Amino acid sequence: MAGWNSTKYPGVRYREHETRKHGIMKDRYFAVRYQKDKTRKEEGVGWASEGWTIQKVALKLAELKEAAVTGQGESRLSAQRKKRESERIRIQDEQDLQEKESLTLDEYFIKKYYPSIKHGKRRTTHIREEQLFRIWISPLIGNKTLKDISAFDIERLKKNMMDAKKSPRTIEYCFITLGQIFRHAQKHGYHTGDIPTLSVKRIKFDNKRVRFLSLDESHRLLDILKGSSQQVYEMALLSLHCGLRAGEIFSLQWKDIDLEHGIITLLDTKSGRTRTLSMTDDVKDILMHKEKTRDIIFPARDGGKIKAISNAFTRAVDKAGLNNGVNDRRQKVTFHTLRHSFASWLVMEGISLYQVKELLGHASITMTERYSHLAPDKNRLAAETMDKIFQKPEAERTRKIF
Repeated sequence: MAGWNSTKYPGVRYREHETRKHGIMKDRYFAVRYQKDKTRKEEGVGWASEGWTIQKVALKLAELKEAAVTGQGESRLSAQRKKRESERIRIQDEQDLQEKESLTLDEYFIKKYYPSIKHGKRRTTHIREEQLFRIWISPLIGNKTLKDISAFDIERLKKNMMDAKKSPRTIEYCFITLGQIFRHAQKHGYHTGDIPTLSVKRIKFDNKRVRFLSLDESHRLLDILKGSSQQVYEMALLSLHCGLRAGEIFSLQWKDIDLEHGIITLLDTKSGRTRTLSMTDDVKDILMHKEKTRDIIFPARDGGKIKAISNAFTRAVDKAGLNNGVNDRRQKVTFHTLRHSFASWLVMEGISLYQVKELLGHASITMTERYSHLAPDKNRLAAETMDKIFQKPEAERTRKIF
């Protein structure tokens, strides 16, 4: 680039680009020089191709000089640019906030929330959330912005679901879904207020399943399954004999099986911990004679991982009459009842709650204490033990214990 050229305006000069044109002339870069606080200031202004002319640069220089004398405004181009950039950012931030706050709950769910949970949550979970939102949340408050949704709206939602005779657990899931939408919005800067679901009193309920099978019922169910679906029969027996969750059975691979020692190793379980279980003879016999055609022990028809237990199980339960006359969902027999039966039988036989906790893979003993009422009467056992102590022969009672 060539050297500086003076102009008829004192303090304004330019130099020309060696190759770049602006119109028929070479592109010019303008700069200004002036005194401030007895110090020479020099700053670049800009290119002619950016809209600068000698006259505009001269006016800008006059503006800077006036600001330096009066103290009003910025006397440096760099300061002016910084101020303009700060203002631009402020305006952009305000526009972004207005755009975010103008999103309705429907728009936020469709554009932001649901796409993120489709990749971050299990398929059954995000499908359930989508259904709850579509059926219950959207029709009532979907057209409102997040900041306009209040606790009153949530109370209306709760009342609508109660009037429709939805279970307390379903209403609770709906509350959880809506709360997670608001937390997601807070995390990503789309909502700054309170989460309205936290201001609404939840419905208290006990959702714990209390039904477990008798040995006769379990044999009847297994016999029916064996005649209708060999794979579901094998999965049911595995849950009854070892206490596995359905998801754990679906994920089970041959590398997790040690037939020589009769050990099953469960990795990445619901509690996040690895646990090992011993096989019963029946389980070991099934696995020893099962074909190893794929890595997964119980594959779906397409060879992949099973997503849900087959309807063959429900049909077998109905055929066995296990849910006849049962209206309380906590008493209904489901596949999870098999795991519940496994735990219940062990506790009734005197296996400690701590041992059962480890076998089930519960994260805390609190979860296992639901079975405590099935344990043999501890007070009665304590009294019988004391009777034995005091009924010992005198020689044994007086013997010193070191």
